[in-house]
Amino acid sequence: MKILMVTPYVPYPPSSGGQIRTYNLLKYLSQNNEITLVALYKNNEEKKYESYLKKYCRKIYLCKRPSSPWQFNNIFKTIFSSSPFLVVRNYSDEAKMIINKLLYQENFDVIHAETFYVMPHIPETKVPTVLVEQTIEYKVYKHFVNSLPFYLRFFVYFDIDIIKLKYWERFYWKKANAVVVVSSSDEKLIKDEEPKLKTSIIPNCVGDEMIADKLEKKDLKSPTIFFQGNFFWLQNVEAAKFIINKIYPQLIRELPYVKVVIAGQNAKKLGRLIDKNINIVNIEPDNIKKVKELFKKNTLFIAPIFGPGGTRLKILAAMGSGMPVISSVTGIEGLDVINNKNVIIADDPEEFVAKIKQLLSNINFYEKIRINAYKLVKEKYQWSQTAKELETVYKNL
Repeated sequence: MKILMVTPYVPYPPSSGGQIRTYNLLKYLSQNNEITLVALYKNNEEKKYESYLKKYCRKIYLCKRPSSPWQFNNIFKTIFSSSPFLVVRNYSDEAKMIINKLLYQENFDVIHAETFYVMPHIPETKVPTVLVEQTIEYKVYKHFVNSLPFYLRFFVYFDIDIIKLKYWERFYWKKANAVVVVSSSDEKLIKDEEPKLKTSIIPNCVGDEMIADKLEKKDLKSPTIFFQGNFFWLQNVEAAKFIINKIYPQLIRELPYVKVVIAGQNAKKLGRLIDKNINIVNIEPDNIKKVKELFKKNTLFIAPIFGPGGTRLKILAAMGSGMPVISSVTGIEGLDVINNKNVIIADDPEEFVAKIKQLLSNINFYEKIRINAYKLVKEKYQWSQTAKELETVYKNL
């Protein structure tokens, strides 16, 4: 099949959730299909990554979008237009022109739109469109607005923008020929709003590079509790602060030998901590080697995530690398996991501390959880299988 794929980011390096998903889909879809990629970029530095994508794409077009979201032009256009901020900040005249030209000159079998906010670049066309929703954006944005300082929430602008965002997200769901979501919970949200939509669940997975060849022995006598995330995302910042302010003080009182590592892009946003047992590690977007190293060497992954949004690739990566995971209920939404079989669920600081103690004091329980999680990832969360499921969606349009 000839696929025109449109993404709001350059899908390399595979550092954010969206980039990981798109990069791995390109990798496997390209084995049986011909892909033309139109990707948006913020700054010229990103253009150097085009070379990593050429082996998977017949043609690549990188198109400039606003380099910073909070530009005056973006805010002005949002206030005085029907478009929500998310659409305005991710819009590119260049991309719209190139997509129009490509659709006129070539015969594509399908358009793959990664996120609804690239849809305004796609004109009216007879080529069927598959819209992939990595998360339900208006829910995520509403969570962000609710996190703002009390005095800022009085600005009617934010409430209006949520209404606009929800309207246009639903509009583009209906405009697409099929909508793909990453979890059953996201599908339910969409079906509650638009019951007649044609939807498919195609889950996020683990990159091949993050799955351990075999499970290595872990030292439970000198354990390191680990959390990794992209700290440009509010949910990850909230999780890190929950660990630092709520979990860690109780944990260190009961297990003074435990160390905590919090790592990811923009981790410097968390500030410097004067505590020898907490290590904040800032990771550059293209330092994939460092990410693999941290997942391999740490003892236990915790994910106190409470904000909405898709499925968490970091949790699957932890499972695939051989760490047992303790997560909030929200953190494992959309994953086919069972409490006390292949994951541990905790939802408040006391529960997290109790479950950490339970795992570290019981080697048999520790091994049971991580072995079952590793098997689950190997059996169900591989990108090669996901690509085949997506091809089936394309063919059934």
